[in-house]
Amino acid sequence: MASCAVHGGCVSDYIAVTVSAICFILLVSRLILPFVVHKLPCAKRSGFWIPVIQVFASFNLVLSIVMSLNFLKFEKRHWWQSCYVWAVWIEAPLGFGLLLSCRISQAFQLYYIFVKRCLPPIRSYVFLPLILSPWITGAAFIHITKPLNYRCHMGAQWIIPSMSLHTTYVAILVAFTCAIRHIEFRFDELRDLWQGILVSASSIGVWVVAYVLNEIHDDISWLQVASRFVLLVTTSILVLAIFSISSSQPLLSQISLRKREPRAYESMGQALGIPDSGLLVQREPACVVDPNESLDKLLLNKRFRQSFMAFADSCLAGESVHFFEEVHELGKIPVDDPVRRIYMARHIIDKYIIAGAAVEVNISHRTRQEILTTSNLAQPNLFNDALTELIHLMKMNLARDYWSSMFFMKLKEEVSMRSGAQELEQMRGWNYSPRLSSVHGADDPFHQEQEPFSVDSGCNTEDHDDEPRIMSKFV
Repeated sequence: MASCAVHGGCVSDYIAVTVSAICFILLVSRLILPFVVHKLPCAKRSGFWIPVIQVFASFNLVLSIVMSLNFLKFEKRHWWQSCYVWAVWIEAPLGFGLLLSCRISQAFQLYYIFVKRCLPPIRSYVFLPLILSPWITGAAFIHITKPLNYRCHMGAQWIIPSMSLHTTYVAILVAFTCAIRHIEFRFDELRDLWQGILVSASSIGVWVVAYVLNEIHDDISWLQVASRFVLLVTTSILVLAIFSISSSQPLLSQISLRKREPRAYESMGQALGIPDSGLLVQREPACVVDPNESLDKLLLNKRFRQSFMAFADSCLAGESVHFFEEVHELGKIPVDDPVRRIYMARHIIDKYIIAGAAVEVNISHRTRQEILTTSNLAQPNLFNDALTELIHLMKMNLARDYWSSMFFMKLKEEVSMRSGAQELEQMRGWNYSPRLSSVHGADDPFHQEQEPFSVDSGCNTEDHDDEPRIMSKFV
């Protein structure tokens, strides 16, 4: 054991490497599956890049421990196998430090969006390097002073400042999580967040103990083997648990931004789409399109909006109509449900408002800044000014050509066919929905005399002129 404790290759070392490989495969699958299953677009925003960077940091952390603590038996002949490459730079700034910085960046965004109800004052691509800078400074200082021995171990005087930096970042992450604890999250994000924090904190506690024992007692062979085994296995569990916190996943896989509230119906017939006549007909009313009507009112009709959107997409100018539709969906979310409203508003801002967005809409700089610097993302009229500008643009650039396009002709044809079919169904319903039995006495299978129709039976008999015609059915 003494030989493999120094040079690596113990049985426990290979077991720990196998466990870490399995955990990393699970971690990568958790990153990829939401995009494969939910068919999510890879938007170039922090919601996508921060999880990717987090996976990169997790890989660096696990691999740096394997390389620096001699899990695999190999000779260090090249400069890239140096302790200062793996144990200093890759393990600290590009491993543990980057991993915790990603989580703190996400918690920072959650705090500003749900507690402050506004966009964070610092963008993620600025905040992440800023919070990572102490790790880079510390790694540079260690590289200059060179306190590591041939086994990549530091002296006891370096353990306290190194572990203090690790625990400080864990404390910052817990502090941000505590700041958002009072928010009533939907879909159990906060519960999952706390579970991930507790598991991660416990893993980090065990990790610190194993790290200290491995650094200080390098003269005890069995302790070296046991401590580095625990260190690598705990690290593997840590990176998987900390990534599994719900906010680390792409947002659209956690919450349906188009989720509808359950509708209330007065009767079962209304829920099934059955009118008073007893016929099952389409619940959607006929789409009456009047070119003289204002465009903003016409766009409230779903069928017209779909037709107009298809026309705008064919002109490569559909972002305004898509923006209108998503803001229209946002308006359906109740005001007393601020969490979903904030989620949806943030999604719309990232997709349409931020400069360089995937489908950036053409609005004035003043309106864009008012949205980006808003003090409350849940306010109902957040996008009103943007909608006004875009509707004016659509009237000038799209509406005039739409009325003479094939898209409008097709819509008119569909509407006329639907209206004719509904009228035909209604006429059939009137002919074949009698309220009284039309079975004649001779054809009655029970051969019973029909009771005379009583005026006092509780039926409406105000129209006495129709009474002889009704009574004739029974003779």
